[in-house]
Amino acid sequence: MINNPVFTVRDLDFYYNGKPALNKINMDIPPRQVTALIGPSGCGKSTFLRCLNRMNDTIPGTRVEGQILLQDKNIYAPDYNVTELRQRVGMVFQKPNPFPQSVYDNVAFGPRVLGLVQNKSQLDEIVEKSLRDAVLWDEIKDDLNTNALGFSLGQQQRICIARVLAVKPEVILFDESTSALDPIATGHIEDLIAELKQHYTIVIVTHNMQQAGRVSDFTGLFWLGDLVEFGVTERLFTRPEKELTEAYLTGKMG
Repeated sequence: MINNPVFTVRDLDFYYNGKPALNKINMDIPPRQVTALIGPSGCGKSTFLRCLNRMNDTIPGTRVEGQILLQDKNIYAPDYNVTELRQRVGMVFQKPNPFPQSVYDNVAFGPRVLGLVQNKSQLDEIVEKSLRDAVLWDEIKDDLNTNALGFSLGQQQRICIARVLAVKPEVILFDESTSALDPIATGHIEDLIAELKQHYTIVIVTHNMQQAGRVSDFTGLFWLGDLVEFGVTERLFTRPEKELTEAYLTGKMG
């Protein structure tokens, strides 16, 4: 039992054009911990992740049943403010997607649009703090006016993380955010996740079980739209309760 979960998911079903993609998912996501979602391709883990900030709303023909509570409020209630939700629950995607503009404008985008600042000096402070929190400030502080697309993929991904941090979220979702990166850049992101969990709730989707073992506190195994098992990562990896979990972790299935 998780005390004071950030997300409480109950009997979540999800459909693409009437076809089920998630089946009766129940999960509590703990605060200021890293929760990893693992499983083979097409098993529903990224679909579930996108349910947490309603990114699936942009896909025609989708339907959600059940409840996802964020701090006890149902994010799928008709009157829930989706813009506020996506400020509170930020997302870092599989491939770095900085805007084709300067580093400064990338990080400043959210605070400007949401009206979080009153003047340029406040915006400067947010940009610097966000880049520091993304462990990038010292590398690019002299290049803030350079187009973000001119940096390495690893640096671009950290610019995207800084862009998320700039709007002061409570939760950060990482959707296979290191799969396009080299091992060194991947290590930087994993180290950064370990730092960020001191202040943020983090949920990651990863195909890399070793990565899940390294960075997460809790892990959930998805299989054909079902949540097979969920629990403390160390326990799940060493003493899984379900045969399917053990078979997947040992490479016998999946």
